[in-house]
This record gives sequence, C-alpha cells and structure tokens, in this order.
Amino acid sequence: MNAATHHPETPATRIPRIRHYQNWLRDQRGLSFASYHDLWRWSVTDLDAFWQSVWDYFDVQSPTPHSAVLAKNVMPGAEWFPGAQVNYAQQVLRHVGPAHAAGVPALISENEKGQVRELSWPELGRQVAALALHLKAQGVQPGDRVAAYLPNIPETMVAFLATASIGAVWSICAPDMGTGAVLDRFKQIEPKVLIACDGVTWAGRDIDRLGVVQELRAALPSVQHTLLYRNLDTTETIAGCADYTRATAQNDAETAAFEPMWLPFDHPLWVVYSSGTTGLPKPIVHGHGGMILVMMMLGSLHNDIGCSYAPATLGERYHWYSSTGWVMWNAQLAGLMSGTTCVIFDGSPGGSKDKPDWTVLWRFAARHRVSFFGAGAAFYANCMKAHVDLAQCGDLSRVWALGTTGSPLAPDVQAWGTEQFRRIAKTPEQQDIWWCNISGGTDFCGAFIGGNRELPQQPGVMQCRMLGAAVEAWNDAGEPVVGEVGELVCSQPIPSMPLYLVNDPDGARYRASYFEMYPPGHGRKPGGGDLPKEAGSVWRHGDWLRVGDEQGEGEWCVIFGRSDATINRHGLRMGTSEIYSAVEGIPEVLDSMVVDLEYLGRDSFMPLFVVLRPGVALDDGLKKRLADAIRTSLSPRFIPDAIVQVTEIPRTLSGKKQELPIKKLLLGQPLDKVVNKEAMANPGCLAWYEAFAQEHQREVGAKVG
Repeated sequence: MNAATHHPETPATRIPRIRHYQNWLRDQRGLSFASYHDLWRWSVTDLDAFWQSVWDYFDVQSPTPHSAVLAKNVMPGAEWFPGAQVNYAQQVLRHVGPAHAAGVPALISENEKGQVRELSWPELGRQVAALALHLKAQGVQPGDRVAAYLPNIPETMVAFLATASIGAVWSICAPDMGTGAVLDRFKQIEPKVLIACDGVTWAGRDIDRLGVVQELRAALPSVQHTLLYRNLDTTETIAGCADYTRATAQNDAETAAFEPMWLPFDHPLWVVYSSGTTGLPKPIVHGHGGMILVMMMLGSLHNDIGCSYAPATLGERYHWYSSTGWVMWNAQLAGLMSGTTCVIFDGSPGGSKDKPDWTVLWRFAARHRVSFFGAGAAFYANCMKAHVDLAQCGDLSRVWALGTTGSPLAPDVQAWGTEQFRRIAKTPEQQDIWWCNISGGTDFCGAFIGGNRELPQQPGVMQCRMLGAAVEAWNDAGEPVVGEVGELVCSQPIPSMPLYLVNDPDGARYRASYFEMYPPGHGRKPGGGDLPKEAGSVWRHGDWLRVGDEQGEGEWCVIFGRSDATINRHGLRMGTSEIYSAVEGIPEVLDSMVVDLEYLGRDSFMPLFVVLRPGVALDDGLKKRLADAIRTSLSPRFIPDAIVQVTEIPRTLSGKKQELPIKKLLLGQPLDKVVNKEAMANPGCLAWYEAFAQEHQREVGAKVG
C-alpha cells in the first residue's frame, strides 16, 4: 500500500493529508518548509520537483518511464511526463482488492424515491469491464467519442470508466438540458456512441426524456450505436437502441481478465464545455495524466479525503452534490481514485416547488454516514434562509468537513453552518467544522484556490492558493497586487490545463479564450524576475481575486465574481449567446441583453433586458414564454431573476452588446469609469441604464440594511 493511502488514524485523530505529504517530503526528499506559503512557493517555482513528488507520493503507475516531468514549459502547449503511460480507469480499479477487503464499498447512491443501491468494488470492476467489452465489440477505438445524457447515478460513473479504460473520449450533458443546448455541445465532437436515459425524477416528478433522445439521435449522424438506460423503468422502446443493463451483464472469464489499456500521458480523457460570451460553448479536451495528478492532489492534499482502508471507521464517505453537467461531478468521481466511497444523490436538493424541503441532503448524509459533505454555496444559503435545524436531520456525527464552491460563500452563511455544527457536535472537529471552500473552473478541471486543514479559517474567504497553482491578482497594468482586487491569473502551467479545444486546429480560439489579455513575456515569475518571451502567455481566468486581507496579510483569498460577461449560476456557466439564441427566437423580441451580477456575501441577481416589436408590451404571458424558452432550450437554472423591457440595447460602434460595462454599472461603478461613450453606437440609451442601476443599488442597500 502506498504512502498516500495508508492512514491508520481514526477520522477524529488522523493526521491531515497535507501534513502527511509534508512529512513524506521531509523523509523521502529531505525538504522541510516553515510555512504553507513556503511550501506553495516551492510548488510553483520548482515545477519538476513538485509534480514528480505528486507522482511518487500517489504511486502513479506506468509500464514505461517518463523522460522528463515538464519537457516544455510554455502556455499553451506545455509537455508533461513524455514517455509515461497511464489510464484514469486503471488508477480507480487498482483499489478493487484492497478497498473491498477492508469492507469499503465503491458507490452508495440514493434517489428522490428513496431507492438505495450500494456497489462493491468487485462489482464496479465487473460492470466497467462488461461495458468496455461491449463498446469494443461495437467498434469503438481509442480517440472515438462517447457522449452521455445521464443523471447522477452509478451507471454514469460506470459508463465513464468503461469509456476511459479503452481510450475512448467521454463527454456528458445533464438531462435537465434541452435539446438545443445538448446539440450545441455534442455536434461539435461528433460522437460515435450515445448513452442516454429514458428520463429523470426531479422535485417529485418523473420527466420523460425519450423524445429528447430521439431528437439527439436524429441530429447526430455520427452516432453509430445507442445505449438506453431505463432510469424510470419505462416499457416504451426506441428502435435501434441497445439496452444498457444487458450490456453490463457479462460476467465471465473475459470480464475477469479485462485490464484498462495503457495510454500516453496526454491521451484525451474527456471533453467538457465552458461557455464564453460569444459563439458556441468551448469543447475543452483534458488528458488522462493531467487529471490523475491534479484530481489526486486536489482531493487528498487540499480536500483531505482519501480512504484509510480502516474497517473500524467504515472508510471515508465523500459526497459532493452535483449535476452531471457541472465539473463538480468530475470532482466527485475522482474520489474513487483514492479508494474512497463516493456517496451520490440523484434529485432535487430542495424538495419541490409545492413542498420545499432543504433538509433532503442532510438527512441523506446522515443515513449514509457521509464524512465529507460538499455542495454549491447557494445550497447552504438556501438552508439558512429556510431555517434548517441540523439537529432534526439525523445523526451527522461523522461529518467533519463542509465543501463549498460555485459562487462566493457569504460570511453569515458560513457562520450559520458553523453554529449549527457546534450545536450538534459529538467530536472536537465538529466544534469548529472545517469549511473547504474552493474556486476553480471547468476550463482546467481543477481548483486554483481552496482549503488547508492546518490553516486558520475566516468566514467568507478561502484559505490559500492551491499547490502547483501560480495564481496571482493582477491590476490593469499587469502587475501583481496583494490586498487589492485584480484579475485572477496563473503564470505557470498546470498538468490539467486543456490539451486543446475541439475544431480549433491552429489553437486560435484556445489562445483567445485564456491567453489574449497577457501576451508572451508579460508579467513576472512567482519567485521574482520577468517572464521570458519563450515562456509563452499567462492564463487569465476571468475572475476578480484578492490575495491576502485588505492589509495584504495572510494566505486568504477572496473571489469577487466573474470579470467577464459569462453567466455563472451557482457554478454552472452558460454563454450569453446561448441565452440570446433562445430568447430572440421568440417573434416579439427584437434584441436582448443579459447580465449576471454576483455580490460578495449576497444573492446573485440576473436581469434580462428585452427590446420588443412596436406595439408589444411585456406582460406576464410574454414573460412566461421567455422563461419557458430558456427552460426548454437550456435549463431552468438560467431563467432570469427579472425581465425588463427597454427601448435599446447598448452597443459598440462595431455592434457588440455592452454586457460587461452594464454589469459593472449595475454593480455600482460610475458610468464614466465603465464605458467610453465615443466608442458606442447609441450612447443616448445609457441614461436609462444609469437610472436603473441607481435604483437597483438602493434596493440592494435596503435589503442589506
């Protein structure tokens, strides 16, 4: 058993994973650090030594040696671990024997109907092997795309692992997404196989998705094989679909002998989607090796999870509530790489519209003895507003950590949760429950900022920058600032940064998405000194960040929302262009603009401004049609908080909608600081938006007061 998974301590007394790693560095590498900041600084200045230590500490396997750690240090285009061969599924399935022998299940799942299933490690391995062999029998080759339209159920994780095990490339959309949004994504990757479900249960209702599945098949000519999982146990069939359950039923010598294939370190693993302000969603490709290293490091060293294989404590049970369309599903899945039991819930976390109930997930966590409980920041805020009493939710004594992400966590919400656990505490850890607040992104499928069990906590802020992440806040001049809000940048490569974007042969869209603001040679090294031009560009993430407190002291980090116009609804991003496509398809709508306002410590607010045809008024019926268009084409998550009729949408001389300036105006910045009227086609409309912004600020102030 490797050093990273052997922790004989009980949850109440065990050494935090990051301390165990530092002890290992001392004993195996002769490296000691006086503070976390010193450790972080080493991790972002000696990239070869740090990432080699991650490889060794987690005992990553390869049948062939690598000739270098970072053979080419440039962004974009970094070359990691050339010569190594890995497989994400192999990293998971290596735990089949040890974890099962220790009495630790692989997966525990429950849905809204109370149906509970437990999947052992041997059964997980068997189902993965059976489905992998089925896919190979259909002619699926390494590099072929497998698209999934599935909810957060064990079958989805099995399907991903089977896909990865044979070198095919995975991509998934959640079944709450409408046909248009799914096709905007899947058409770009031309999948060979589609794995879909007949429907989902949400907020007490069964929602049939067979019609959507038929539309997807008809619009995706590249699909040669479709697997249907009967999540609702429907009897209706779709001609030409294979049955998922039958495809995973094989149990013979061939499945027992199955092994994931070894792949180059940078072999494509999955395609995820991150929406910008224009055009189709970006189809982002990540590699096997990068995701293994970054997810293991994030999960164990910063989130402090990782099964101890100790039967007396039932192992660790990791839950992070997520839709399959959110990158946190990928993070939940990654718990399997450390042999941890993943505990997943499929359904609404807040009950139904008629019967709201924000105790659902807490009672679920109590029933299944969850040890790490994660959710979006908005979930905790809703629990506080609903006056949830955790003392009435069952035995939560095993919960020792609360994970949160997706949007800034308000200080009063964190204080509420901490006080709740103080009232029910049965262990010293629960007296001051640890909040693991992280911030990262789909774009590199990791976190830039997160938690550290050994650092002090402060409500409303994150504890530190992640190891290996050369993150800084830069001002408009491209200079690092401390104690001030600036653009979040990363000046050194990370193994999980995208390999490339689909249909971007010259890399132009990739560079424009992340590297255009700070060209080659711009900025300074984390350890000091100018970045040479050959070092490439600097990653600009699109968030506002402050490092340190207002005096520049401490490791604290605060995210102040998006610095661009991308919509971020509780961690799920959507490009404004996708909303416009849905809204402006309604005949009465001539033009539209949407902005997403994220306030530190307060609820977000997303207004939609619409210009209507002459003589048309914005009544309740039209508002409902607008909301329904967004619900059907995209997702209910992106229905605006307010729909407002306007006479004009502000545009530049070149015709671009002025989303970001209006967003800044509504957040309280003065008009003359956010827009250049001389560069506008219709500056006369700004007076209305300025008045609207002032009224909005008064309403926000009244709520806070």
